[in-house]
Amino acid sequence: MAVNAAERSAMDRALHLAARGPRGANPQVGAVILSTDGEVMAEGWHHGAGTPHAEVDALSKLVPGEARGATAVVTLEPCNHTGRTGPCALALIEAGIARVVYALDDPGVVSGGGAERLRAAGVEVEAGEQADAAHALIDGWLTAQRLGRPHITVKWAQSLDGRAAAADGSSQWITGSDARADVHRRRAEADAIAVGTGTVLADDPALTARDGDALLPHQPIPVVIGSRPTPADAAVHRHPHTPLFYDTHDLHVVAAELHARGVQSLFVEGGPTLASAFIAAGLADRILAYIAPVLLGGPRLALTDIGVASIDQVRRLTIDEWVPLGSDLLAIAHPAEENDPQNEGAA
Repeated sequence: MAVNAAERSAMDRALHLAARGPRGANPQVGAVILSTDGEVMAEGWHHGAGTPHAEVDALSKLVPGEARGATAVVTLEPCNHTGRTGPCALALIEAGIARVVYALDDPGVVSGGGAERLRAAGVEVEAGEQADAAHALIDGWLTAQRLGRPHITVKWAQSLDGRAAAADGSSQWITGSDARADVHRRRAEADAIAVGTGTVLADDPALTARDGDALLPHQPIPVVIGSRPTPADAAVHRHPHTPLFYDTHDLHVVAAELHARGVQSLFVEGGPTLASAFIAAGLADRILAYIAPVLLGGPRLALTDIGVASIDQVRRLTIDEWVPLGSDLLAIAHPAEENDPQNEGAA
């Protein structure tokens, strides 16, 4: 049975509800319960670790037996394990739900398998509705599940000839106001923002996400990586969140520790040295390159050594989008897969 108009509309609503939930160790999930005639009976979302999952949150708003024969529309496959809460697949079965429509399969080895359990109990299951939108919502959590680390975005701004600063080190501002506003919006979408100690000492960044002079509602946790001490009066100490300091050059250790803290997405904005180190370590899931129509020349390259000694070692990217921002241009890319069509004939 194909997904109908009422279920598609319910998935739109479920995705909206999911976004209300906090980002952290658990995914953001939304759920809508539809009656047999397609009317919304209840809705819910996951409010954070230890609280009822979205499906149970929605079911809790109905009296026992009221959901019998109804349809549950959920942004993620109902879980099939007992953690701080019980398995949602079982809760749906016990409530008498007759049909489940969900967007994404749960990739968890322990938590996955809910769809199979539902089908075995005679529940009709339809998967994949608005999967792309659901994936975009919890991309960081999915990366964390797969790799055991946050989803990492590496950002830099550069001149058209690939420089991050003028010969004297000055770099404010290569790009224009539209590009800078876009950066702050993307900072606010991340759980944490990382710079190196060199950037802290040279630029004294606040590492906040702002709209003009006002702080945006969500602020990324500031992360400072490197062995040099951060001055006691540095702006990062005035951040709404307590900064995290990592006196190490092992970025895999940093990523693992941030993951253990529940950080799903990391925004790396630390200058050429740190950006290059993350790329060289294979820890860049997404690249944001803001390109300004200016020429600087000189030695201050946007990237330094990323481990490419010869052309056959080139790190190929797949461009996801080109975004005009005033007179600037943003390139959004990710590491190319071997079978990516953009790589045809590249050897």
